[in-house]
Amino acid sequence: MTATLSQLDDGIVRGMAIGAVFTDYAGKISCLDFHRKEDLLVTSSEDDSIRLYNTTSAALSKTTYHKKHGADRVSFTHHPSSILCSSRYNVESGESLRYLSLYDNRCLRYFKGHKDRVVSLCMSPVNDSFMSGSLDHSVRIWDLRVNACQGILRLRGRPSVAYDQQGLVFAVAMEGGAIKLFDSRSYDKGPFDTFLVGGDTAEVSDIKFSNDGKSVLLTTTNNHIYVLDAYGGEKKCGFSLEPSRNIATEAAFTPDGQYVISGSGDGTLHAWNINTVQEIACWNTHIGPITALKWAPRRAMFATASTALTFWIPNESSSS
Repeated sequence: MTATLSQLDDGIVRGMAIGAVFTDYAGKISCLDFHRKEDLLVTSSEDDSIRLYNTTSAALSKTTYHKKHGADRVSFTHHPSSILCSSRYNVESGESLRYLSLYDNRCLRYFKGHKDRVVSLCMSPVNDSFMSGSLDHSVRIWDLRVNACQGILRLRGRPSVAYDQQGLVFAVAMEGGAIKLFDSRSYDKGPFDTFLVGGDTAEVSDIKFSNDGKSVLLTTTNNHIYVLDAYGGEKKCGFSLEPSRNIATEAAFTPDGQYVISGSGDGTLHAWNINTVQEIACWNTHIGPITALKWAPRRAMFATASTALTFWIPNESSSS
């Protein structure tokens, strides 16, 4: 499982194959996240578990259960054994976000303020700031070191949030295909730009920047995927997938920003070359609709989640 990230091409992406599968979950996996610098992956699941994996050895390192609050969205902080986790239960009590140490299974801090489920969670790549978007129609900006919320953005609909890789800009996507870009250092002055994804009024379920900051990836609740120019908002390409009831699929850029990979409602996985706008691969996972998907930051590897966790790595015999 130690394939490093060489220059990706159509053959390598097409040749990605299952390297490991973990099937001991007692419910759907809600979310997964790779650490930016360490070979670690964390998952949260409807069975109230948070699980930490070593991606080099493809081994489960630790499992903790969170029966009181559950485990919904999950994100690494900069420390490899500390994570942010949103609550599935008791959200109305205000304890919607927790800062957890997986090392000794302690809650380091509660972040109170949201009145409904957190559906988007993103850690700044450069400092201790993070953002959460909630079904209470707000985005809150926090600092790991402080209990109190640092800023609130009131919005329409279901918000999705993302930082760019330099942490200078963050994007908030909302109802009607609107994307607002903010300067992280002066977000209180309002957005410096707003894009509209023309013709698609579905809510955005997920938004991500490419590593080079040039592109933005949007996934909508009706399973359309768009790649936009991050500077002007123009649509570079768009793809449509088989929808799935009550499951918003997730898409991801490869680290070089040249490919998009996504799950689909029928359980298939798809990969597209952004430059040629061609689908270059389709895999049948046989494990149901993909609920979460991310590409590892520094490796030729991605992970998909449903009721099982699957690691995908290059198949040397089939890559050209």
